[in-house]
Amino acid sequence: MSRAVQSRTLKTRAKLLAAATDIISEGGYEAMRVEEVVLRAGVAKGTFFAHFKDKDALMDQLIGAEIDRHLDQLEALAPPKSIAEMVDALMPLTAFMSCERYVFDVILRHSGAAANSEIGAIAKTFGRHAEVVAHWLRDRPFRKDISVELQAEGVQAFAIQAVSLVFCALHSATAPRARLETYLEAWLKPQALA
Repeated sequence: MSRAVQSRTLKTRAKLLAAATDIISEGGYEAMRVEEVVLRAGVAKGTFFAHFKDKDALMDQLIGAEIDRHLDQLEALAPPKSIAEMVDALMPLTAFMSCERYVFDVILRHSGAAANSEIGAIAKTFGRHAEVVAHWLRDRPFRKDISVELQAEGVQAFAIQAVSLVFCALHSATAPRARLETYLEAWLKPQALA
């Protein structure tokens, strides 16, 4: 009996995720509405809330999965040999994170967790992203005065900053690629003070 309930629960959750994914592919993340998801999935609204606390919880799953897909691609690459190669490698993920203001807002809201029970899909990707970049930085001709883990956290922070400025009226004229390359040159190859 328990297996039948679990199987049905997993199938229902999969239907909800598939319906949401279809709606997003047609109109974007922000346009997705819970009412449309339940209608397409053929379930009651209460069923949605039995699986997801709210729309944000669903978005955490969907956006986290997309970030993970990008991280899979980054892990498959050979470590970049230069900052320009690193920026090239990071641009598909950067483009996804800046595809909609709503997506970026959800990423920021879910990037950290106050307790272990709150660690969601997006928060987990932040740790994974830092691990991928730290692997890239090992044995590279960048700064040696700080750990690769700290360097990787800096790369991640600058990537987030480059994305955030896409949505800033005062600073959006510079493309994320150019901004990120400038940041990483300064962070990974600091010039000695005269």
